Amino acid sequence: MLKIGNVTFPSPYILAPLSGISDLPFRMINRSFGCKFAFSEMISCRALVSRNKKTLDMLSTIPSDRPLGIQLLGNDTEFIRGALEVLSEYDIFDIIDFNAACPVSKVTNRGEGASLLKEPRRLSELLKVLVENSRVPVTVKIRSGWDEACINARDAALYAQDSGIKGLFIHGRTREQGYKGGVDYQVIRKVKEALAIPVIASGDVLSPQLIKKMFDETGCDGVVIARGALGNPWIFKDAEKFMRSGTIPQRRCRDEIVNTMLTHLNLCSDYHGETIGIKLFRKFFVWYTKGLRDIKPLREKAFHAKTKDQMIETINELKAAKEDVLVR
Repeated sequence: MLKIGNVTFPSPYILAPLSGISDLPFRMINRSFGCKFAFSEMISCRALVSRNKKTLDMLSTIPSDRPLGIQLLGNDTEFIRGALEVLSEYDIFDIIDFNAACPVSKVTNRGEGASLLKEPRRLSELLKVLVENSRVPVTVKIRSGWDEACINARDAALYAQDSGIKGLFIHGRTREQGYKGGVDYQVIRKVKEALAIPVIASGDVLSPQLIKKMFDETGCDGVVIARGALGNPWIFKDAEKFMRSGTIPQRRCRDEIVNTMLTHLNLCSDYHGETIGIKLFRKFFVWYTKGLRDIKPLREKAFHAKTKDQMIETINELKAAKEDVLVR
């Protein structure tokens, strides 16, 4: 179990806040296969304060979508306070995380995300505002550093802890690396050894075996699963089983892949409406079929599908394919 502040979570495996991906349908399909703690998409404090409709729609949830966390992005204390006021009207989140890890240039150029690693004292000041004004436990997400010359995760983490946060998430790569290169397990371990609060690690936790490696190498209290859950919602129950018994998960058969795709498609269509839901599902079609042989023609057909029936027809064509094509 994982405890952050006064909130206890039944599992140490957490679904990441992925921009443009972690909507309600994505969270619910992962919850159906064992995910017990998920984050909604990363949300800008400025967008929340302006009550942008698209942003407010990201707050949509249902009772079974709990426990639920939200990750905020910003660098201005007034907008942070304003964002918390908006969230207080909803009262649906169990954890508020602050992003100091996003490596995207349009974010860092605004002094947000990973750029805050260059100013750990400033980051601590922003976190204090969150802690003082939040009704729920506050955490922060950082990286190992800005670049190879600035690996300062331990110092940044200590400043963050002094602000009163209840947990820390860390990605084991620098901002310069983005999502390329190897994960620095030792940096994560040093952060874990330095802090008195839970440390949750991320970076290349793409399989149950790599999840176990993250725990073994770093001593972390939990892991955040991001890319590992794309087209693979089974990773949560597979991780639970592997960590408990060492059983290597079986490959998914075509019927299980197809049925899960159809369920996810229905969730997307019901939640977003048919037109938008179909467009959003296209990328998931690619992820669900990753590693399958001779899949390019069906992916092209899925990309051009404009109605739910057309997408269902394309998914069902997977059932007619040869068994060895569809088992990965």
